Amino acid sequence: MGPVLALASAAAYGLSDFAGGLLARRAHFVTVALLGQAGGLVVALLAAPAFPSTPRPESVAWGALSGVGTGIGMLFLFRGLSRGAMSVVVPVSAVGGVALPVLVGVLFLEERPSVPSWLGIAVAVPALWLVSRTRDGTGRGAAAATADGLVASVGIALQYLALAQADPASGIWPVVTGRVAAILTILPLLRATHVRARPSAATVGWAAVTGALAALALVCYLLATRQQLVVIAVVLSSLYPVIPVLLGITVLRERLGWRQTLGLVAAGAAIALLTLG
Repeated sequence: MGPVLALASAAAYGLSDFAGGLLARRAHFVTVALLGQAGGLVVALLAAPAFPSTPRPESVAWGALSGVGTGIGMLFLFRGLSRGAMSVVVPVSAVGGVALPVLVGVLFLEERPSVPSWLGIAVAVPALWLVSRTRDGTGRGAAAATADGLVASVGIALQYLALAQADPASGIWPVVTGRVAAILTILPLLRATHVRARPSAATVGWAAVTGALAALALVCYLLATRQQLVVIAVVLSSLYPVIPVLLGITVLRERLGWRQTLGLVAAGAAIALLTLG
């Protein structure tokens, strides 16, 4: 079930990323990020009693640290998207968000993936870069978007690594504390940026949906880490950029470039290698 849960996490995150990316172009990115985490908190609170648990302080703390990573990652990801630089910020954040946890897992957590899994990781990293690249916005704020993507990748890596350290006995309460920490991370920036425009009901609703999907993704990821190596769970969960690309083809009638086509094929090969390995 480990690979299935990790892929379910990728699907939920991909849907959240697709909706959030569109929403961040209509509303202020800080507002979208904050409302999303609030929606995620509601979902996590509703789901937590369904998992028998005895929350431990250290696991709650790991969850909170993960939430700080979430807040940082979403803020900078949405800021990059709001600048119209999706073609830069998404691949940079996706690749960095995979590479950093893999390095930490191997060097510090002493995880040793199998040979097929290593091949899957080696294929997944360039696949993420290729599938995330678009022709949209490549000439607009590339340097700033790269910086946004790098900071977002550090936040995403922290989110994954910290959450994986939570004890299984804590159920999904670390996800709950993570949403609280994410809200507290984002809230000061809302005041600093002087966002005064009241979001519409539609914006609140859609932002809450994106946050709910992201919380579901983290629950699936957390459960996946309890059944397989953190390195494998991170890589499979991080294949979420495939979903917005596929939705772009089917819903928005977008045309694929040869790089994205090659990336999709490579992502499929990576999934096969990682699940079989």
